[in-house]
Amino acid sequence: KNQNQPGVITKQATMVQGVEIKDGFIQNVNPATGALITPLVPVSTPDQVAEAITIANRTQQTTWSALPLPKRIELLREGVANIEGIREELIATITKEMGKITAESTDEVDAAIGLKGKWLDMVQEANEDERLGDGTSESVIVRDPLGVVVVISPWNFPAGEIPLLALPALAAGNAVIVKPSEVTPLTGALLTNAIAKALPVGTLQLLQGDGVVGEQLVSSPDVHMVAMTGSSATGKKIMEKCAKNLKRIVL
Repeated sequence: KNQNQPGVITKQATMVQGVEIKDGFIQNVNPATGALITPLVPVSTPDQVAEAITIANRTQQTTWSALPLPKRIELLREGVANIEGIREELIATITKEMGKITAESTDEVDAAIGLKGKWLDMVQEANEDERLGDGTSESVIVRDPLGVVVVISPWNFPAGEIPLLALPALAAGNAVIVKPSEVTPLTGALLTNAIAKALPVGTLQLLQGDGVVGEQLVSSPDVHMVAMTGSSATGKKIMEKCAKNLKRIVL
């Protein structure tokens, strides 16, 4: 690259392995042009990560899990509907950040918006109490939330995977913290914040950064489950961290 060309960096990190972090900011690069995408996204600090975990636990225990399941589903539908208001911006951001052609970015965003219908109906049904009996006795299976769920999403489906991982956890009464791939931080922020606007403050939070931030989240004893879509190598690291205290995982 031309070092004198404005907005172009001379060294680009390998996409799958992550991107360069410089002076506390993610160096987010357009793969088609090599241009640095602005505004730059700051990496969440250890204090911010710890604070988010504290807020998530407090909100989950006092507010979100206290709402009945139908009300949680209603709010989640509103959150997914909010994506429609940023549809064009989200499509353009996916293409700019990770290089997916516009047609594929459009399909991904529209699929995410479509989750507000029958898919959330199925999520609700899966979380309802289940009554079992033979006419002489009856048992009730009640599904209680775990607490705080961390969602770590991939770069190649940056808008599609976040709701697929986060919405079932939220429907079950958990609070969720999303850490998008450092390759697609703006996409992750747009989508997560759109859904979060419909929910009580602290129910769905966003943190940004690379594996250092992810490791702090996964290792925290106050995080109760981790849901990740990504590489086998990262999955093995997460599994190793979670195995120490038998933390639940979805990989």
